[in-house]
Amino acid sequence: MKISARNILNGKVTEIVKGATTSHVRIDIGGGVIVTASITNEAVADLALETGKQA
Repeated sequence: MKISARNILNGKVTEIVKGATTSHVRIDIGGGVIVTASITNEAVADLALETGKQA
């Protein structure tokens, strides 16, 4: 599957690991598939991402 910034994958946030400027966000999209995205800490805040919440 090709993924671009235009794709939207629905799932549940399972983990957020924050670094100095970026975070690694793991999302369970079902069927045993976990997607990991590296996004800015500002984007995590703007999207109100939290472990256990739907994304």
